[in-house]
Amino acid sequence: MLGHQPRKRFGQNFLVDPHYIARIVDAIAPAPGDNLVEIGPGLAALTAPLIARAGRLTAVEIDRDLAARLAADFPPERLTLHVADALAFDFPTLGERLRIVGNLPYNISSPLLFHLAQHASAIADVHVMLQKEVVARMAAAPATPDYGRLTVMLQATFRVTRLFVVPPGAFRPSPSVDSAVVRLVPLAAARPAIADARLFARTVAAAFGQRRKTLRNALAEICGADAIEAAGIDPGCRGETLAVADFVRLANRLALTTPGPAADAAPSPAPSSAAKSRRGPE
Repeated sequence: MLGHQPRKRFGQNFLVDPHYIARIVDAIAPAPGDNLVEIGPGLAALTAPLIARAGRLTAVEIDRDLAARLAADFPPERLTLHVADALAFDFPTLGERLRIVGNLPYNISSPLLFHLAQHASAIADVHVMLQKEVVARMAAAPATPDYGRLTVMLQATFRVTRLFVVPPGAFRPSPSVDSAVVRLVPLAAARPAIADARLFARTVAAAFGQRRKTLRNALAEICGADAIEAAGIDPGCRGETLAVADFVRLANRLALTTPGPAADAAPSPAPSSAAKSRRGPE
């Protein structure tokens, strides 16, 4: 590991396979002038080839020792380095048309993805590597086992495309799970108009809270069956059968009759302080 001991508290597994490094860089297709932002550059497996093709890059790295190595290896005109937690980082301060890349912390992948979704207007695209099962949920279709809250919340903001699987042997040390690379492109003008983002998040979370429950029962604390029917949806169906557009229509209908904001619900879960300090394969 070139003198760096992988740290369990950060869940560090470093990408080392040249074949998969090249595949990821080719999938990103960086070009001069791109506003590239890498989350968790680690030992610079992706950083170096990205800079070689784009000219420069901005990185957000939580590990101070790795950040010091990066600062020593790349001149500031090539690498702008922020020693920070990506979960708390204000990405729009880096400009517009951000092309975000990286190997996200597996145990905080959902809150980090939700955090990026909140800044979608500043993002051109996202290419990240995650646990394969998480990517399956992100890209799932309705009425499939992987379809759930994460699917709906992300697909309401991004077009999600799974690209390819990366096996454990591509990392040192090897993780216990397969990984997958996924592309997210903001829907921009095609993004559905959501009247109340917090109510939408609360509705989606409740619909998938207990998957076997019908919407009539799952949403009982939010609305009655008549409100679900008024949105053109059968109260007897389960949340897993609704398309993203159905959830948008339902939440927007509820926003017309629900007094005030759903203050007790947030668009994304708040990660614990311990979770904020750990990351997965990078």
